[in-house]
Amino acid sequence: MKTGRQAQYASLMAAALLWACGGGEKTADQPPARDLSLAPAESTAKLNDRPETQTAAQPKMAAQPKKPAPKPATQPQTKAQPQRPAVAATPSLAEGTSIDLTATDTITTRHHKKGDPIMATTSAPVNDPGGRPVIPAGAVFSGTISDIHEAEHPGGKGTMVFTFSRVSFGGKNYAVQARVDTMGAYMKGRGVTAGDAAKVGVATAVGALAGRLLGGNKKGTLVGAAAGAAAGTGYAVATRDIDMILPAGALIRLTLTAPFKMEPLAD
Repeated sequence: MKTGRQAQYASLMAAALLWACGGGEKTADQPPARDLSLAPAESTAKLNDRPETQTAAQPKMAAQPKKPAPKPATQPQTKAQPQRPAVAATPSLAEGTSIDLTATDTITTRHHKKGDPIMATTSAPVNDPGGRPVIPAGAVFSGTISDIHEAEHPGGKGTMVFTFSRVSFGGKNYAVQARVDTMGAYMKGRGVTAGDAAKVGVATAVGALAGRLLGGNKKGTLVGAAAGAAAGTGYAVATRDIDMILPAGALIRLTLTAPFKMEPLAD
């Protein structure tokens, strides 16, 4: 068998003979030799048949992780402030508002009667829940005596009821609805009047008659008369009226029974 070197030498000799027979020159109509060499089997490169002017696709950039949004700075907690009541557009007073008045004149069960007028003034301004003055100091409340009666016996109670329906200030009048809760009135007994003396005289006469019946003589009559006089005086004192008096300057405390609005009356 031929060795590898002998085979290689034989191939070279055959190629030289072939070249010598062909004259060593390529004819004009003979096409140029084509390079039929294949890409090495171990090559992993992909064939690129795109034009050279087209650029290769840029590799994608790896997504950057998003930074967390900064947390808002925490504000120091403050103590909750109490809410103030809403202030109405027009100053007004709610039902149940207390108003202190000062009596203008002295009122007594002895000298006044039902239906007589009465007046009193505010001693201090009356404010709404927001602190705004609604009724100023010195405002005049006017009304009437609804009922009045003295006490008929010691230890009894007199009657004095007022109804206020209007308040005036700033040259205007306003309607008001209120009841009287407190007043600085007191009770005072009357002195013995001419009527009381007449009652004493009648009692004395009755006592004298009783003395005659009991004693049957002048001495008994005199004793009966004296006893009758003492009884008559006691009767007069026991039945005299007890006056109820509200002096000028005394307190009259009202409570509104309906809201008060600053809507002037059409006088």
